[in-house]
Amino acid sequence: MPSAGERPAVKMGPAPAGEQHRRATEDPEVMELAFEGMDKEKAPSRKRARTEPPAEGLLQPVNLSREELYKEPTNEELNRLRETEILFHSTLLRLQVEELLKEVRLSEKKKERIDNFLKEVTKRIQKVPPVPEAELTDQSWLPAGVRVPLHQVPYAVKGSFRFRPPSQITVVGSYLLDTCMRPDINVDVAVTMPREILQDKDGLNQRYFRKRALYLAHLAYHLAQDPLFSSVRFSYMSGCHLKPSLLLRPHGKDERLVTVRLLPCPPLDFFRPCRLLPTKNNVRSAWYRGQSCPDYEPPTPHYNTWILQDVALETHMHLLASVLGSAQGLKDGVALLKVWLRQRELDKGLGGFNGFIISMLVAFLVSKRKIHTTMSGYQVLRSVLQFLATTDLTINGISFSLSSDPSLPTLAEFHQLFAVVFVDPSGRLNLCADVTASTYNQVQYEAELSMALLDSKADDGFQLLLMTPKPMIQAFDHVVHLHPLSRLQASCHQLKLWPELQDNGGDYVSAALGPLTNILVQGLGCRLHLLAHSRPPVPEWSINQDPPKHKDAGTLTLGFLFRPEGLTSVIDLGPEADKPEAADFRQFWGTRSELRRFQDGAIREAVVWEAESLFEKRLIPHQVVTHLLALHADIPDTCIQYVGGFLDALI
Repeated sequence: MPSAGERPAVKMGPAPAGEQHRRATEDPEVMELAFEGMDKEKAPSRKRARTEPPAEGLLQPVNLSREELYKEPTNEELNRLRETEILFHSTLLRLQVEELLKEVRLSEKKKERIDNFLKEVTKRIQKVPPVPEAELTDQSWLPAGVRVPLHQVPYAVKGSFRFRPPSQITVVGSYLLDTCMRPDINVDVAVTMPREILQDKDGLNQRYFRKRALYLAHLAYHLAQDPLFSSVRFSYMSGCHLKPSLLLRPHGKDERLVTVRLLPCPPLDFFRPCRLLPTKNNVRSAWYRGQSCPDYEPPTPHYNTWILQDVALETHMHLLASVLGSAQGLKDGVALLKVWLRQRELDKGLGGFNGFIISMLVAFLVSKRKIHTTMSGYQVLRSVLQFLATTDLTINGISFSLSSDPSLPTLAEFHQLFAVVFVDPSGRLNLCADVTASTYNQVQYEAELSMALLDSKADDGFQLLLMTPKPMIQAFDHVVHLHPLSRLQASCHQLKLWPELQDNGGDYVSAALGPLTNILVQGLGCRLHLLAHSRPPVPEWSINQDPPKHKDAGTLTLGFLFRPEGLTSVIDLGPEADKPEAADFRQFWGTRSELRRFQDGAIREAVVWEAESLFEKRLIPHQVVTHLLALHADIPDTCIQYVGGFLDALI
């Protein structure tokens, strides 16, 4: 046995911190003996090393007492651990969600700067001078430096206009709800036009929309001369060409911080609600087409909805504020859902499933007790995706309204007029009026994929769900580009879509989109799993320029997702020759339909496609699409760019 003086001669590596702590507490005599025999010259240097300050930027160990180290977890910590295990599948997923929310949220400093800018905007608007009364068709009072941000077709319309400062200026939308997201911060400001500039029949024949556009034009001219603003431009509100908005950006270093959108709206109780029901007509055929329909005036559901949207701006704002209010989990859920929609490009332009619709859907699920205000953002995300994946609003619409008023339309009546139905608390306004069946089917499909991804507990689930962009060219098997869009005017004439044009204010792209997609879905039949479309958003424009035309909107893109089992079939079977459905089959397929006898002795209508190799069979949808568009929509091959089958050269 070595003596106590010889013990320090044994050199050992440093023990772990936990081990050192254990030895110091359990065997103090051994440690004292060890230090007694240490070299005297080394002792001062070690003492100096202990007193030196730690290097800057390095993490230092936390000194915890034994009681603190082994303290029992609090109820809050236990709840957080239990919630993480049950809801997030892993602590990593929870941390990723929390970091994402920090990235998309506005800081308090930026909110303060935005609030100051909004106060200045309000002061400037109130100082805009009035304009004496003039006929709507007499626009000579407009200065030369501004143009009316609306296509006035037909130009002749009854009514008069005069400008007066707004009766109320209110911040609405996601900024006030604390659900707006970076990097593009848009603050919506409702500018209530005074009652004295409106007339009883302004709901007819675009009179309200003409006054709304003139109101914006006068505001734009005077605000553009103010040095507070670096940019004053026009844009369409949610892509609707009858509802322009005015974009204001601050001057100086905050130019890219925020964009304020001015949205003129009527007083809350100005229009009679019964006149704006979706079954009513407010665009007369004699005015729009130049020829009257004495027996029947077609309803104008979209036109009426666009007016109701302006009327209900503040009502919807109060509803969302009361539901989201102090429930931070609901706000987090709305933010995550907006990110989810943006990554899949589902919220773009007219007919997009935008952030307002998803916020109202969260409020609806809260009212039905499918979401609770105490839920976390991740729980809200899962609940909404589950609802979207399992609920087809094209067949079974939903409604906020609990009223039993017999004058209100039923859900069945809404389904006759709109492709997707989600009715607001008034019972008159369809929140999804502009959403097409194809867009909602795509939302539903993406929700199903997202739920499967979340349930799989994949390590990269968060990355795929919320961080990875998914443009149409990557999400679909084949893609079709239609250009130029002016060709769709001929499609509207071919398909006799005059009522749709009248309802959409001459927007032939919106009028033709639904019938075109229905034709292609019917023609592709069992080959098709999903058909979606994409319309590029209309860019903003200068106040001294005319608004962009419908043909200037770029390209209409259609995406096709196919079922492998039916894709390569070279024959489409129709009904037997003696059945009444045979005539409809022949009319739908035109000259491609022919009568054939099959091995079982049946004589049926059929369409046979030319394809020999497997590569050609995979491109049969190309033949179907080009044939049907030329036959029914008068769209020739030269206007169709078909993208598909590019991988076959590598196989």
